[in-house]
Amino acid sequence: MGDDTSHLFQKAAEYLARGDQERIAYIRSPRWIGYPRAQKVLKQLETLLSYPASHRMPNLLIVGDTNNGKTMLVKRFCGQHKPQDNPTGEAAVVPVLFLQAPPVPDEGRFYNAILERLFAPYKSGDRADRKQFQAIKLLREVGLKMLIIDEIHHVLAGSMAKQKAFLNVIKYLGNELEVPIVGVGTRDAFRAIQTDPQLSNRFDHALLPRWANDDDFLRLLATFERVLPLRYPSVLIDGSLADKIYSMSEGYLGEISRLLVDAAVAAVESGQERIDKRVLDSIDWVPPSERRKEPRE
Repeated sequence: MGDDTSHLFQKAAEYLARGDQERIAYIRSPRWIGYPRAQKVLKQLETLLSYPASHRMPNLLIVGDTNNGKTMLVKRFCGQHKPQDNPTGEAAVVPVLFLQAPPVPDEGRFYNAILERLFAPYKSGDRADRKQFQAIKLLREVGLKMLIIDEIHHVLAGSMAKQKAFLNVIKYLGNELEVPIVGVGTRDAFRAIQTDPQLSNRFDHALLPRWANDDDFLRLLATFERVLPLRYPSVLIDGSLADKIYSMSEGYLGEISRLLVDAAVAAVESGQERIDKRVLDSIDWVPPSERRKEPRE
């Protein structure tokens, strides 16, 4: 085997000296792949985080298809703004709070989620207004600067009355705390926010669309190749190979990542040490559109 590792980033190249199982564990570990649209959204989030407090704060709605990198992007941002110990104060400093919207729009469950994320004791049976008072008091104490709500399209799972009440909670928190609210969800999130015209006017939109089979996609594949520690170059940007990867993943970022991880593991286990059409054909892969179909007997 040759010693040329120019097709890999340094960290990935270092794993070539380790055992196959350790290498496979590294291949399967979560990783951030930066790309222009994601970097643009991260910059928008940074701008919001530093926005001066005011009664009418700007907000952001990050929208994309399922399994297209939305949650990973905001977790990346949260990882850059982690809670910090505060030895001289009574509470830690939490600049960004990330939580998931309850599966149905329920004010009490939403406050429960906030209190749980802050490791605060609470009584689940308390009235919503008591939880609201406790949550707002704590969020002020920790110095919150941004609230991120994932799966915000869950708002649509309730009646119109419940949807309106839940959106009023979001609006109230933004006004009371004077912090930006970031909603993350599928395209249904647009409909969810639009049910409150006053609230929707405060939300800018950031779209993470499905990838097209274009030069940006080829650059993404080139980056993936450099982080997967295989001994030989796969040349994923080769036209027919790139087309096959696109067809199998259907352009969803999460599917692209999982497909290439599965293929890289297969390449290690088979000793082939590169991803090609044979390796892609060897893995048990069902395209996402086929998974959504009702199974036949």
